[in-house]
Amino acid sequence: MLDRRLERLERELMLVARCSVLTPRERKGQTTDGPEPPAQPNTGRAPEEPHPDRRTDEHEPCAGPTRLDRSGYLLLSRLDAEGAMSIGQLADAFQLDVSTVNRQTGALLRAGLVERIPDPDGGLARKLRVTPQGADRMAAERTCRQTDLSRLLESWPAEEVARLEDVLTRFNREVERQEGGRAWPREPGEA
Repeated sequence: MLDRRLERLERELMLVARCSVLTPRERKGQTTDGPEPPAQPNTGRAPEEPHPDRRTDEHEPCAGPTRLDRSGYLLLSRLDAEGAMSIGQLADAFQLDVSTVNRQTGALLRAGLVERIPDPDGGLARKLRVTPQGADRMAAERTCRQTDLSRLLESWPAEEVARLEDVLTRFNREVERQEGGRAWPREPGEA
């Protein structure tokens, strides 16, 4: 019984990770940070009609190329929560290779969303901190994700939403504990 339950739980966690509400991805005709897609050749056919649920208004803050990808959002969120961090500290916090974090932060640097500063504590390593533009983009992305999540859960009773939050928080804290105390910074008194 437990094996089947763990199998289902693993599948559901995998499906949560691919959820576009939580991790927006580039889709046909829609991009996140990065270069514009190449122009499509004229095929003589009428353009595809967008799905009715898909937002296409360029003036809507949750549409188009202003969305942050998953790694950018996670890095900005961690820097926002903890303050300036070195590449090594970020790599340790996310349990990633330094070269991976260096590449991901390089994209944020080029976009002007983070900046390099001298270590405020006087250390030799330079640190990264979120720029005002980065803070604005992160806040806009967070609003988009929360709006999408609200739409997704609008038919759920409030007590079920609270129970989902409690269970996910408990799960994440256990992951953090077992990974040697790499806790995500949380607000004081947060569940």
